[in-house]
Amino acid sequence: MSVKHAKPNFSQSQVAETVKRLFGLTASEISSLPSYDDQNFFIDPIEGGKYVLKIMNSEDSKNPALIEVQTHAMSVLQQNGLPAQTALPNISGQLMSLEEIDCGYGTQKYLVRLLTYLPGTTISKVPLTPQLLYETGKMAATMDTILQEMVHPHLAVLERENFLWSLSNLPLLEPYIHLFDGDPLEKVVKSVLYQYKTSVTPKRCNFRKCINHGDFNDLNVLVQPDERDGHRISGILDFGDINSGYYIHELAITIMYMMTEHPKPIEVGGPVLAGWENVLPLNEAEKDCLYVLVLSRFCQSIVLARYSVSLHPENAEYLMITSKKGVHILSQLWELGKEQVEKLWFQTAAQFSDKKLRTWGSDLLCEADDLSSWKNPCRISRHYARSLSCGQVNCFHGQDIAKKRCLSVMDGDPQQEVIKAVIEQFKSHVQPKISSFQK
Repeated sequence: MSVKHAKPNFSQSQVAETVKRLFGLTASEISSLPSYDDQNFFIDPIEGGKYVLKIMNSEDSKNPALIEVQTHAMSVLQQNGLPAQTALPNISGQLMSLEEIDCGYGTQKYLVRLLTYLPGTTISKVPLTPQLLYETGKMAATMDTILQEMVHPHLAVLERENFLWSLSNLPLLEPYIHLFDGDPLEKVVKSVLYQYKTSVTPKRCNFRKCINHGDFNDLNVLVQPDERDGHRISGILDFGDINSGYYIHELAITIMYMMTEHPKPIEVGGPVLAGWENVLPLNEAEKDCLYVLVLSRFCQSIVLARYSVSLHPENAEYLMITSKKGVHILSQLWELGKEQVEKLWFQTAAQFSDKKLRTWGSDLLCEADDLSSWKNPCRISRHYARSLSCGQVNCFHGQDIAKKRCLSVMDGDPQQEVIKAVIEQFKSHVQPKISSFQK
């Protein structure tokens, strides 16, 4: 965002009036929620329900097609079972409204939407256990695979050629390097930019394209307690940075932001990577560029935070949250070097997947003792699919379970006979009932 007064500055009275006029709701409670470029408010109306009023900055509000695609993306994820917000229609039946309001900078136009409220706390406020990091990586990959299948007439707006937050556009940071003003970190940032140009750009043709959420960070992921005294992901927020990019970009972004909330940042990459590869294994070019891309995202965060603070000093505390933590981590990663960091990440990911495999194998043996109902074979077959793949299967398809070629990977394994029995149980108990399953 390049305009000094592009961020909205609605007062609570303006918010109350807007909610009443557009949605017919009388707010009994209004509270401000954090946002980098926009303005968000929690709305608790007397009519019932809980919502978030999202007011886009005046620059993005000039591109309603982009906001329309963002809104559609949230809906697509929600329809596919992911915990994303959805927009509610206003009294005119529209999902967004362009409002002309003076909130201190003269009359400007802002796109306004009312979104569903997702319960939970940000992942930044809970312990980042290896299991939660694994689930975060898995969720990020699942999200992008769904977004890549999205259909919309205005998808071209996601190209965003000069978008500063796209990892495809890292060289666009160069005009802002002067903001370091002699800071020793300037040398590291320049070195990362050089590594990006020389080691990432030539390999980009081998990256797999997709649609990126683009900001899967510690403040945009909500969690709630689960039944095992841990946490599960309960919400994905803020699609303002959605763009056409590459799968490896989303993984790098996810690792980078989770590192900022961990007491031992270097240990984050392995579990996140294991979760990601459970859904989408990396190719060789993507593996080779992961380290530099994580550093590149740190550079984006640090440089653009300083730039945003120069425009909005009143919002400095929020804008610098990630940047302050990132300075030390970026320096540490750079000093450790690509070889050492990658070795740790990929070895840890492999060990994590092996541990998962052993756990599923144990579950399989326990559940194989009771095949009296079709439910058990279905559940065991799911474990079977996961075990054979060691995290390489995107989803469970019952028809694939009976493929004999899968058993070849278990030659000599004592569990092979159990697996064969499960296949027979699946074919006799589950397949005849598949037509009546709810999709």
